[in-house]
Amino acid sequence: MGMQVDSSQWNSMHASYKESALFHRRFKHKDVDSLIQVHRNSGLFNISQIGKSVEGRAIYEIAYGKGDKKVMLWSQMHGDEPTATMALFDIFNFLEGKGDGFDSIRNLLQENLSIRFIPMLNPDGAERFLRRNAQSIDLNRDARANQTVEGALLKSRAKEFNPRYGFNLHDQNIYYNVPDTKNPVTISLLAPAYNTERDVNEVREGAMQIIVGMNKILQQYVPDAVAKYDDTYTPRGFGDNFQSWGASTVLIESGGLKGDPEKQQIRKLNFIIILNALMEIAQGTYENYDAKGYEEIPFNASQMHDIVIRGLSFGNDSIPLKSDIAIRRGETTVAGDYFVRGRVEDIGDLPESYGYDEVEADGLRFIAGKIAPQAIPDLSILTPEVAYDLLKKGYMGVQVAKLLPAEEGMLHSLPIQVFSKTAFAATPFIDLGGTTNFYIGDSTGNLKYAILNGYLIDLSKSVKDIGLLKNRIQ
Repeated sequence: MGMQVDSSQWNSMHASYKESALFHRRFKHKDVDSLIQVHRNSGLFNISQIGKSVEGRAIYEIAYGKGDKKVMLWSQMHGDEPTATMALFDIFNFLEGKGDGFDSIRNLLQENLSIRFIPMLNPDGAERFLRRNAQSIDLNRDARANQTVEGALLKSRAKEFNPRYGFNLHDQNIYYNVPDTKNPVTISLLAPAYNTERDVNEVREGAMQIIVGMNKILQQYVPDAVAKYDDTYTPRGFGDNFQSWGASTVLIESGGLKGDPEKQQIRKLNFIIILNALMEIAQGTYENYDAKGYEEIPFNASQMHDIVIRGLSFGNDSIPLKSDIAIRRGETTVAGDYFVRGRVEDIGDLPESYGYDEVEADGLRFIAGKIAPQAIPDLSILTPEVAYDLLKKGYMGVQVAKLLPAEEGMLHSLPIQVFSKTAFAATPFIDLGGTTNFYIGDSTGNLKYAILNGYLIDLSKSVKDIGLLKNRIQ
């Protein structure tokens, strides 16, 4: 069986060592750089700057352990996929701990493993919260050509270190679901193929066995919310190439979890499954898992949306329509933060589509939103309570007569659209790709729900129960 950790211990461990300086997805290179300098001072790790990005940002490798089993982990080769990066810094904090009852784990890893962590391979992409590097090249499609400095750096480190195990750490979009369920895929796993035929050799089988162990733990935390990523062979991809180079390589994709927009719970799951996998590699216990369990994990489906409204009456007086509507939200990055715009993703017969939020709208109808008849003099008057009172009265937008220069384009979480010069765009009718600012109400005009910028607001709830909104002054 080997050394094992139970759920309460994992929970305690992560709570104790979670890196407080990283608390949202849009941290920058400077945040990582400053943390690395702190860890350098601890003396536990051998930290080296192994290169620079296109724009000159330092790329670091953190070495730990003195064992014979070589493990390499790299994160954020896509700049907008940072969840595992946060988890790695939680792991660094844990490895520096002592006297907490977990020293046997640290000793196990220290004595048996030689680990190389690259926590942020694409700092220029992270700066912009974009997938690609500063030259607009996808680093994970550069394993073959090595056209980028960052991709060439990862390959050179792999060839020099020659790891026996690899962990390729990513985020996938939040709209994957477990097939035939409305469960978002919270973690997606993959043992990448090393050839077009997707053969299973000893190396790939090892990755499959490690994944079986990960899935066993994840089912305790997020039951029926784990899937496999597409295993089509990608000759340009790093995971596929690491597998062919002889490293049992596991792809971890952080997906979606309702109520966790900044992926802090998914970060914790990364912490747990990565540390546990390192323990099992150190002990060799992953070899006890039957690789057939990997095949039992379903592949990702892609049927999730932010909101699905079922059976809503809309259309016009002459041609009525009753149908389903699927809505997704898109993020736009501004100054390190972001705002959201909702759009109609699909209209029609959608029983196989699922939503993080769903509305059974039988007997309900589309009602257009209005603009508040009077502008407010300035933003100080517009408290969440005032905004919500306007929303419940049928007003989705309100004009601010005078904005300070610093307030123009400002991000806000008020339950209403705020505009100054550009008129607020209420949704006049449901249109594919169109805006999502409208009400759902009954035949007498009573408002039940607001769809505000792609967010569902149940108007029977209090303003304190609405949750996170990410809007922008227009």
